[in-house]
Amino acid sequence: MPLYDYRCPKHGLFEELVPGAAGSERHPCPGCGAPAARVIATPHALLDMDPGRRDALARNERSRHEPRVHAQHGSHRPGCGCGSGAPARSRAQQLADGSRTFPARRPWMIGH
Repeated sequence: MPLYDYRCPKHGLFEELVPGAAGSERHPCPGCGAPAARVIATPHALLDMDPGRRDALARNERSRHEPRVHAQHGSHRPGCGCGSGAPARSRAQQLADGSRTFPARRPWMIGH
């Protein structure tokens, strides 16, 4: 649930955790119970935060939607041609008469 800012005419600004669908509706003030309108306030916590922590939170938010697994990022499959990794193993099967078959590869082609 997101944290929204609301302003009560009597008690001023307060924050409340509200389901996203109900975020634009008025919310009762915790002090007096009067309905308070949602406002867009400056994120003081982000402005006063250590820059390293702020960058870490931003990185975490990005990876929440599109995670990059470090072990897989930049890795190559065997035999990709770049020179890293083991060579790809051929799936060709040699038959008793000496001919070779290539499973799942262009069955209409004749091997020589």
